[in-house]
Amino acid sequence: MNKEIEQRIAALSALHQKMLAEFGKVIVGQTEVLEELLITVFAGGHNLLEGVPGLAKTLMISTLSRLVSLRFKRIQFTPDLMPSDIVGTNVIEEDHTTGKRVMVFVSGPIFANVILADEINRTPPKTQAALLQAMQEKEVTAGGKTYKLEPPFFVLATQNPIDQEGTYPLPEAQKDRFLLNTFIKYPTLADEESIVERTTMNLVPDVKPILDREFLLKFQELIRSIPVSKHVTGYAVDLVRATRPEEAGVPAFIKEQVGWGAGPRASQALIHCAKAYAALHGRVNVSCDDVRHLALPVMRHRLQASFAAEAEGITTDAIIKKLLETIPERTLS
Repeated sequence: MNKEIEQRIAALSALHQKMLAEFGKVIVGQTEVLEELLITVFAGGHNLLEGVPGLAKTLMISTLSRLVSLRFKRIQFTPDLMPSDIVGTNVIEEDHTTGKRVMVFVSGPIFANVILADEINRTPPKTQAALLQAMQEKEVTAGGKTYKLEPPFFVLATQNPIDQEGTYPLPEAQKDRFLLNTFIKYPTLADEESIVERTTMNLVPDVKPILDREFLLKFQELIRSIPVSKHVTGYAVDLVRATRPEEAGVPAFIKEQVGWGAGPRASQALIHCAKAYAALHGRVNVSCDDVRHLALPVMRHRLQASFAAEAEGITTDAIIKKLLETIPERTLS
């Protein structure tokens, strides 16, 4: 690892601390959630945030867009939302120079850098699917034409995990496209007191942009260039393969408690996120501990608990935690 890369990693780590400090002006506590949002951004992925109403999910995302000086659009997903409301539509306009009518594409809110897909499970699958092409290929197709989205592009979606009446659960193929699935918990007693004190006074926090689009793209490229040892990559792959009940030699509890396991995107996501986590903390060496640290948000939405496990109240988080205790690191050759 050359000296220049080490210096850039050190600069990124300092930037990370500044961003957390600016976040702290608006968001009280929730450090782990903010960390996972920053990992999402620097790894160049998407995040599905789950939490009950009132935990500042929308505020976190809008604050993040201000910190990185990116164009932000909020889409409120409702049962009557149509795909064209997201992507855009072709309209007929009159060309004033010729008098002829022409088709003009009017872009939708998807044409931004940070998309807040609020309550994504409130809209039918037809509309949810309008995000699939954008999330995977970073482009959209309308009226037979394909339009590229300006990088960086993030979908940060929210959903309420407890109120399931009138909702449309995301298909597995769409959940798999989210790099991380972040759970937002209730604040601690001290944090909640601080939240109430701050939000019931005439205080308007002044959040300052920390970096711009060009610098963010360069840092994303830097993170992707970080080498990872075969030992760490092998551990990530072993973890993911161990979630598949049909694989030979998987632990017995996996065969009993997992309906279907995680695919190769989970292995890729573990390494992408481990690189970002290490870099944000000023380290150029990615370890198996980094992989373990991110196993829950990376894998929880990529495997399905069996009917037997669900009947016993066993969650995918519980399965992954047990797996982390079971799967050993590969021996260094």
